[in-house]
Amino acid sequence: MASDLSRRKFITSLGLAAGGLSFGSWSANRATIAPDMKLAYSAITWGGNDVQAIKDIAGLGFKGIQLRSNVVKDFGTKPEEMRALLEQHKLKLPMFSSGNANINTGNDAAVIETHVSNAKFVKALGGANIQVTNSSRPKAGDPSTEDLVKYGKLINEIGKRTQEIGVQTNYHNHMGQLGQTPEEVRIILENCDSKNVHFLLDIAHYFQGGGDPVTALNSYKDRIHALHLKDVRQNAAGESKAYTFVELGQGKVNLPAFFKALDSIRFNGWGVVELDAVPDKDKTPVQCGTITKAYLESLKIKV
Repeated sequence: MASDLSRRKFITSLGLAAGGLSFGSWSANRATIAPDMKLAYSAITWGGNDVQAIKDIAGLGFKGIQLRSNVVKDFGTKPEEMRALLEQHKLKLPMFSSGNANINTGNDAAVIETHVSNAKFVKALGGANIQVTNSSRPKAGDPSTEDLVKYGKLINEIGKRTQEIGVQTNYHNHMGQLGQTPEEVRIILENCDSKNVHFLLDIAHYFQGGGDPVTALNSYKDRIHALHLKDVRQNAAGESKAYTFVELGQGKVNLPAFFKALDSIRFNGWGVVELDAVPDKDKTPVQCGTITKAYLESLKIKV
């Protein structure tokens, strides 16, 4: 493991030099970069084994965890047990994946109520934020402006309802969903109130959708209170998927430039590291987290 990690750090340093990035010289005299940002890690990499994820993420030194709505099945009637587990491992809950908020279901009220119910669960855990996604993108072609507007209005209503119980709704941009491209994201956000719906910028999804995460940060900085810190690599032609999400520093997202932009605006929200699954079969979630932590620390990002 140690030799593998050293090799990866070496490759990362070569990649920064080859890319002509100036982050290293810019940060040479800095103790830490983006010192006000708090770092969390998403449990999604553990594939539903959330109790183990809590233990491992705390062991890696992260200060928070993002859980998903699958935990409601086991802890929905006993949130005090999950809250005690988080407190035992000294982890905050800066974000909760509430799942899809889909349009055109024929029952908006039921969709809204699902997320309000999840928000109540999050409140019981001591959290204050949920993220919403969707599976409403058409199978072929681009979504209509009408559907993007409709989606913005739907999540705005969810946001109004969760505000009433002290939980903030956050829209999460995502490949394969409404909000895949920067233009789609813009339309959605313009059609929901910034007080009701914050923007959870996922930098790898935004990059893969054709956008520049730094541009997005500067455009929406007043609306972004949490981030998904994520990287992505392009797969070889002929593979079943065009891209794979990978540990930070192992893909194509210009992370040094993004962290420099975060530092310049004195970002003081949560940065949640997210890796949907281990990208290579010979790795474990903890090994992936260790690679990401080493990369962050190489850039003077304090975990």
